[in-house]
Amino acid sequence: MATIKQLLSQTAIYGLSSVLGRVLNFLLVPLYTAVFNKEEYGEVTILYSYTAIINVFLSYGMETSFFNFINKKENKSVFSTAFISLISTSLAFLLFAITFNKNIAELLSFEGHPEYIMYLVWVLAFDAITVIPFSRLRHLNKAFTFASIRLTNIGIVIGLNLILLVFVPKLISEGVSFGEYTELLSTPKLSVIFISNLIASAATVIMIIPTFKDIEWNFDKVLWKKMLSYGWPILIAGTAGIINESMDKVFLSKMLPADIAKGEVGIYGANYKISIFMTLFIQAFRMGVEPFFFAKAKDKDAKETYAYVMNFFVAIMAMIFLFIMVNLDLFKLFIRNKEMWIGLDVVPILLLANLSLGIYLSLSVWYKVNDKTKYGALFSIAGAIITVALNIWLIPTMGYFGSAWATLAAYASMMLMSYIIGQKHYHIPYNMKKIFLYLGTSIFLGITIHRLFYGNLIVGNAVLLMFVLMVAFFESSSLRSIFAKNK
Repeated sequence: MATIKQLLSQTAIYGLSSVLGRVLNFLLVPLYTAVFNKEEYGEVTILYSYTAIINVFLSYGMETSFFNFINKKENKSVFSTAFISLISTSLAFLLFAITFNKNIAELLSFEGHPEYIMYLVWVLAFDAITVIPFSRLRHLNKAFTFASIRLTNIGIVIGLNLILLVFVPKLISEGVSFGEYTELLSTPKLSVIFISNLIASAATVIMIIPTFKDIEWNFDKVLWKKMLSYGWPILIAGTAGIINESMDKVFLSKMLPADIAKGEVGIYGANYKISIFMTLFIQAFRMGVEPFFFAKAKDKDAKETYAYVMNFFVAIMAMIFLFIMVNLDLFKLFIRNKEMWIGLDVVPILLLANLSLGIYLSLSVWYKVNDKTKYGALFSIAGAIITVALNIWLIPTMGYFGSAWATLAAYASMMLMSYIIGQKHYHIPYNMKKIFLYLGTSIFLGITIHRLFYGNLIVGNAVLLMFVLMVAFFESSSLRSIFAKNK
């Protein structure tokens, strides 16, 4: 139980940067939906979908590979080998993108704004370079250093957006001159979003350099090949996974009529952001649990520990799902453009999709600690096939609702496949009765409140409180064990 307590503390610290960072980022949604129309917000959504896909290729599974090899063997070359590999490929990507910038912009249907592509290319390169240094901080349990750098990055993004989209235009409207840039700054541009990200990513690279002390720089070619061999299934899984996460926006932009495509993507993207509150905990949990899983793998009680972790994870996810569902009438206020509220009914579908994804990620421990990452690739490929097929089938008749249902079908299928196959290869004694109780109850209550009592915050939150008390009752003995002073 002491190890569970350690995991919770690590998750809490990583969550400070990940969750708070995403919350602050979500707070930009009211700004963007107030400043930009749905078509412009659609352009932002589409471009960031493309960058998410490219980002997976630029890291090519090195993050997970790093954790695997650094825990199996105290090899001082693991960090330097992985870092040199990533920085080399990032620079090659940067050179290619700069050379063919206009061609890439034309390919992505942004030929009128090649500068957007250029900004995001630099962001991608900087972010890829910092993947391994951040992984090393997690391995060394330097969670506070990790969190401080992440939060500074987010602070820069938020600050620059507020300055350039709110304060500067306001000053100009009051007669303040910025010289030859006055006319340019008076009207908010999408470039501001990308420039803010670029400056923040560059600052992150600078901030993380001091953590390189005590590094013995050596490129181990034999180790590098092993890391690539271990990581390529992660790359495939990541590619397929990002198809599940981001390709729906790309499909919508390409398959819907041109005159409404960007506007529909804007509506879908804004409402998709509400479901991010569930992924906040998933992200924090993943960052804390991945090194924990590898470090715990050799212990005799590893499987029992994994089962305990899953139990608490599902309980918290169920609470988050119900919390958002009963307070959806408040969450919609973050979308300042009321024209986009028409897409609110897509939120419950996306929440269930993210709930399935979170459970799938927690289940992934069985193939990661046993070097069977090919299964992760297979599950993600299966999910990607479902995503692509259902998007192509459903978008023409259902629009973005088709994309939402496709996402749910993909993640739910991946979750079920991982559980069934995983129990055959690496049986973990999950408490399925409690898991079904928490999930079934929260989903039933959430859908019921949404359909029968939508907007009634008193009834909704009273139901939420009862559900929390129910979970606390069933988990009371475990909670006492975790936080007992002598444990």
